[in-house]
Amino acid sequence: MSVKFVCLVALFGISCTATTLSHSTGGDVFTSSFLVRFKRSLDKQLVHDIAARNGFQNLGELPGSNGKEFHFKHTTLPLVRTRRSISHTRVLKKEPLIHTAVQQPGFKRVKRGFRHAVPLNYIPDKAPGYGGENVPTDPYFPFQWYLKNTGQNGGKAKLDLNVLAAWDQGITGKNITTAIMDDGVDYMHADLKFNYNAEASYDFSSNDPFPYPRYTDDWFNSHGTRCAGEVAAARDNGICGVGVAYDSKIAGIRMLDQPYMTDLIEANSMGHEPHKIHIYSASWGPTDDGKTVDGPRNATMRAIVQGVNEGRNGLGNIYVWASGDGGEEDDCNCDGYAASMWTISINSAINDGQNAHYDESCSSTLASTFSNGAKDPNTGVATTDLYGKCTTTHSGTSAAAPEAAGVFALALEANPSLSWRDMQHLTVLTSKRNSLFDAKNRFHWTMNGVGLEFNHLFGFGVLDAGAMVALAKKWRTVPPRYHCEAGSITQIHRIPSSGSLYLPIKTNACKGTDTEVRYLEHVQAVITANASRRGDLELFLTSPMGTRSMILSKRANDDDRRDGFTKWPFMTTHTWGEYPQGTWMLEATFNSQESRTGWIKEFSLVLHGTKDPPYQTLSPASPHSKLAIVKKAHEDKDGN
Repeated sequence: MSVKFVCLVALFGISCTATTLSHSTGGDVFTSSFLVRFKRSLDKQLVHDIAARNGFQNLGELPGSNGKEFHFKHTTLPLVRTRRSISHTRVLKKEPLIHTAVQQPGFKRVKRGFRHAVPLNYIPDKAPGYGGENVPTDPYFPFQWYLKNTGQNGGKAKLDLNVLAAWDQGITGKNITTAIMDDGVDYMHADLKFNYNAEASYDFSSNDPFPYPRYTDDWFNSHGTRCAGEVAAARDNGICGVGVAYDSKIAGIRMLDQPYMTDLIEANSMGHEPHKIHIYSASWGPTDDGKTVDGPRNATMRAIVQGVNEGRNGLGNIYVWASGDGGEEDDCNCDGYAASMWTISINSAINDGQNAHYDESCSSTLASTFSNGAKDPNTGVATTDLYGKCTTTHSGTSAAAPEAAGVFALALEANPSLSWRDMQHLTVLTSKRNSLFDAKNRFHWTMNGVGLEFNHLFGFGVLDAGAMVALAKKWRTVPPRYHCEAGSITQIHRIPSSGSLYLPIKTNACKGTDTEVRYLEHVQAVITANASRRGDLELFLTSPMGTRSMILSKRANDDDRRDGFTKWPFMTTHTWGEYPQGTWMLEATFNSQESRTGWIKEFSLVLHGTKDPPYQTLSPASPHSKLAIVKKAHEDKDGN
């Protein structure tokens, strides 16, 4: 299934009730779930009564619907069928208070990580090079090289998350809850049970408060438990290893273990208990097959937008996303979850600093953490596993996102007033290049127009927990964010079979208006395009300060010639902190030995950022820090 577009209105921070999502019809399935919209807000008991007398179960109100939209599930319809049930829809529409009723299509969402056999129940031989003050005594801690890398198993010493520097500041994640949106969490695991937040947990697959994983012989549903241990496994209890934020809480949101996902399950998961949950961690997404273009549907997008606007009592929930496991044949800008401005997309590196072979690259990735190491299976991510066991083989960008969630939990303990945007700024300013490199020498570290280094694989570098916590403690919330619709080209332009098409947009970045943007955060190129072979199309966006972002790379498996992209929001973070006024250049070209044809039908540029300097109230600790470099660049520019 190839999805064309994800609610453009929501990309600008507005409600997305008026738009619809179009997608291909081949292979569609329909579930027993229905989106029911009422003509006015109703109390819960009346909604329950309407559902029950028509043979439905009311599973609850959708986030942000103001009492008008609910998730109904029919009690006798098959979970999945190939045709819509017109009769059940008609029954609902006969109710005088119901405005619309739509049977929900099902679609695939996959875990990002490799599937391993049942782990052995053993404690490995202790790795060398450990000891000293404030080092956990947990038996698997020496194998958590991503927490403290001493060069064990052929790794690069000091290439880690620098969490001990955060712990040494007395920050361990206290009073912060991270929700693991996955296939369940073994909340009875001895390394997790005392950090489990039952009040913030729910099972949206079985519709009950107990998100325990469904049993399978091959332990396929160990994914969420492994992710949970990375965030909040207890310290010094003689069991497994230790979490990045070992005094924080984890909530289980079981929503991934079913044949087909629906928009309503995703939306309810993203919007579950937004004032009790600080961080939502997602290690899944559309199929990483190198040919899928997909993202959140309307209800899900609205839930995310509501989360960042209203969650945490107005500070905004933090959504952490694994960038994807499609390797060099995929591009995470074709994943509307990872490429969203509202999420923090995290890629991974292995223990010697190179990218993992399954890492996708894209311009929307903000930073990186770590996943499994090189050839030795014990250089995977050591964490908790099902039924009280431990593993050293958790992997994929699935393993990377929860590590980031743990680091963000540390930052939120250090400064509970951080907004969702503050967290993104902190990520940009404290991530380090360290020893990260592209094993195939395709993508090099590049400096943008205000002196920030970025890499197309790793974003702004590997997270540094110690540096993030230190800066979080003295952080001042960034100025208000605006979006500027900077210009558009609506004429159809042909992409040549050889050479490139260049489309410029000159903008003053809404100067003199209420939505003026002078200091960039995210930039979106919203593009409608078709090609005789979509996977051979490459797109680049160059900023007025000369920063060139590859916003779409070649995807060898994508042979689409029909759907193309319809108002797809390609996003880049590479111009973070830059000045947007001037000429932006879109370049479209084919990376193919064969003759291809294609058209750019529409190109709109949307700028997101602040009117006021974001760091003017902060004092850099070092003149060589990223904060000092960007602040000086802003002051020099403003002084001219």
